[in-house]
Amino acid sequence: MPELPEVETVMRGLAARLEGRVIRKAELRRPDLRWAVPAGFAARLTGARVENLRRRGKYILMRLSGGDSVILHLGMSGRMNILAGAPLLAALPVLHEHLVLTTDQDVRIAFVDPRRFGSLDLVPTAAENTHRLLADLGPEPLEPGFDAAALSAALDGRRTPIKSALLDQGVVAGLGNIYVCEALFRARISPLRLAASVAGARAQRLVPAIRATLTEAIAAGGSSLRDYVQPSGELGYFQHAWKVYGRTGQPCEHCPGGAACPGIKRIVQSARSTFYCTRMQR
Repeated sequence: MPELPEVETVMRGLAARLEGRVIRKAELRRPDLRWAVPAGFAARLTGARVENLRRRGKYILMRLSGGDSVILHLGMSGRMNILAGAPLLAALPVLHEHLVLTTDQDVRIAFVDPRRFGSLDLVPTAAENTHRLLADLGPEPLEPGFDAAALSAALDGRRTPIKSALLDQGVVAGLGNIYVCEALFRARISPLRLAASVAGARAQRLVPAIRATLTEAIAAGGSSLRDYVQPSGELGYFQHAWKVYGRTGQPCEHCPGGAACPGIKRIVQSARSTFYCTRMQR
């Protein structure tokens, strides 16, 4: 599933083409994805101007001139295709295109989701933060409100492993399996450590590690794993910078190698693969 850096990359690509533009035509190709799409969805988008876009956790919000906001979730395999100019005129419908937007500049934007785990919803812009999908999300990890004190408070008393706690979207929004593994390695914290024990000094290390990991991943366009591509069609490149994820048996960058280095270990936590260095992460 796309995580914060991938969703942020997609949101920025859409914003460059949509903000300030009028949706000349919206076509909804099916009435449901993961859930039913609201009645009249396409009609309410057609003719509306896109005021701006933002990301909240793993969701993209597109605010419209009529006072509505589209809430988009990419699901497991969703992506956004953008065509402009001459390619638009020759474009044929792509398999699994569920929503197609055409702007007043003849830009064609399509939501493609083969597995249909994504979702589309419509909510009054003023009520965005109280929508059932967004209301219980934790702080954004790249915003000022996310600091060691906030993280410590969220982890206080938690007896689950820190890896599992960080995947809880109520603790911090947008983190997923890849970037939690990477951030814990940078902070030299074992994914097996109880979450409550990370509050305090370890949280002081973990917060900047999370920020640095996400910032670098966004700059690289996210990580291309299975279906993910940027709206431009390019792959993300952060997978080439992974320090532990998917590197089972390899020495980490801090280990000397040889017999002294046990290599990166893979374990399963809550049915998800976890990668870490047993020597460096405590």
